[in-house]
This record gives sequence, structure tokens and C-alpha cells, in this order.
Amino acid sequence: MGGAPLEVIARSLRRERERAGLSLTELARRAGIAKSTLSQLESASGNPSVETLWALGVALDVPFSRLVEPARPRVQVVRAGEGPAVHSERADWVVTLLASCPPNARRDLYLITSEPGAVKESDPHMPGVVEHVVICSGRARLGPVETPVEAGPGDYVAYPGDVEHIFEALEPDTVVVMLSEHT
Repeated sequence: MGGAPLEVIARSLRRERERAGLSLTELARRAGIAKSTLSQLESASGNPSVETLWALGVALDVPFSRLVEPARPRVQVVRAGEGPAVHSERADWVVTLLASCPPNARRDLYLITSEPGAVKESDPHMPGVVEHVVICSGRARLGPVETPVEAGPGDYVAYPGDVEHIFEALEPDTVVVMLSEHT
């Protein structure tokens, strides 16, 4: 996993599933994953991809961050290379949670590192999600599948996250900061 402790994910999944009043079978069905996969994740023996965790978050109607965030101190410092990081199974793409939404707020902040190669295709997130991206280094093509844009260092791109969307690194060592806003 490289940063997102499996125990944190296991406790979070169990907590949110129970909060939603769902059985393992029902949550697995809603997320489109095998019940055995969900069972392994809840017992801290699985190795989830970012796609699996996003699907579970959508099925539970909770932000991705609620599934991967460990307890944190009042003053939070996330050093480069630290933080709960989850790898994509579809592209050379890593998402690291920098800050989750506090109570009564609906946003999460991520650092994403990516390399050229496969396009990272994302299924629609919860209704009303908007993704705000600032390119720190490299170049990327990103946004809705039908209308992606190319962006470089310092560029800001906002697009609906509740439709199919993509991210493709066009240069090595592409790094972006993404704010996922939940309305």
C-alpha cells in the first residue's frame, strides 16, 4: 500500500458500513466488488486499489478520505513522501491524502504523482463532486472524458467529478494538487 495502513482502512470500512446499515453482501454489490474482497479489506488482509476504495466510498456515500485517513494531531504536517498513499491499478498514478474535510465541510485535499503511460480513467464520483486541480510540475491531460484539457505548471483546472473523467501524465514526474469538493 505504501502509506495507507490496512488497519485504518479496515476500521473505516467497518465503521461506515455499519453506520449505513449495510451487510457485507449488500455493500459489495453496490460497489461492484466481490464480497470476499470486501471481507479481506475489513479484516486488514486485502490490498485495495484507489478504484476499489472510490467505489466503496461512492457506495457508502462518503468521501474517499474517510476510508484512508488515520487519526491526526491538531497541527498536521504531511512531509513529501508521507501520508496515506494509494496506487491505481490502471495507470502509474498515486493519490496521497493531504487533508480530509473537517466536520461540516465537504472537501478533501490530495497530492497526486503520475508518470506517462496508461490513462487513469475514473468512474463518476458522488453527485455534485467537483475536482479542482493545480499542476505543480510536468504536464497532464485531464477532465471529463469527452472534453479533457492539457495543462502545465501553475495551471488550474476545475471539472465535474460526478461524470467519467481522466488524468493522463504527459511528462515524467507530473505532480498535481487536487481538491475534491463535495456539495
